[in-house]
Amino acid sequence: MFREVFFKLVPYTAMSKIQLAVVDDHNLFRKGMISILQQVPDFEVVMEATNGQEFIDKLQNQTIDVVLLDLQMPILDGIKTTEIVKAQFPDTKVLILSMQDEDQFVLHLMEIGANGYLLKDTDPEEVEKAIRKVNETDIYFSDFVSKIMLRKMNRKPQQESKIFNYKTDLSEREIQVLKYICEGLTTAEIGDIVSLSPRTVEGHRLRMMEKLGLKNTAGLVAYAIRNNLV
Repeated sequence: MFREVFFKLVPYTAMSKIQLAVVDDHNLFRKGMISILQQVPDFEVVMEATNGQEFIDKLQNQTIDVVLLDLQMPILDGIKTTEIVKAQFPDTKVLILSMQDEDQFVLHLMEIGANGYLLKDTDPEEVEKAIRKVNETDIYFSDFVSKIMLRKMNRKPQQESKIFNYKTDLSEREIQVLKYICEGLTTAEIGDIVSLSPRTVEGHRLRMMEKLGLKNTAGLVAYAIRNNLV
């Protein structure tokens, strides 16, 4: 009863909805995804594009909370698009939807700033969950990505490629905080464990991102995995 009254008093509005974009060069997939997303009451698909360049052009005049982004597209692919979005529109969360399932490929997308990574055969329910998660907390690890992280952590250290070979040293405290971040703990939970205020913990996270040239928490996790810190 209360729930019904509440929603009558506070109906969904354009301001309260999560503003979405779907970028994919396959019309059938793009239109199908839009149709699915439009069934969620607090989702609003306000933009669609067939390639990264078209999306970037449209993004100049429209605020987007979360973009569902394909990788293999003409003109401007998903990797380059992610780099541009994170550099020019850092408040827009990038959720990759792709058929690419190679470990190193997924970790690379995380390092350059993607907030989440889903395969195109993912159930609609998980897509909805991922959108909400990246919009609220900046990062979403699907079971698929979690398994990649576990495989990486269980392997013996290997020679890093030059692309991912970061030489910047982190302090012991920063490494300690990073390990707890990788365990999925919140800023407040980390603060309680290491006897620091949430503000100080957040300061460590931001400094690590700045030191390493990373865009978000997902990049920090990928860095930790690649460099055998967890």
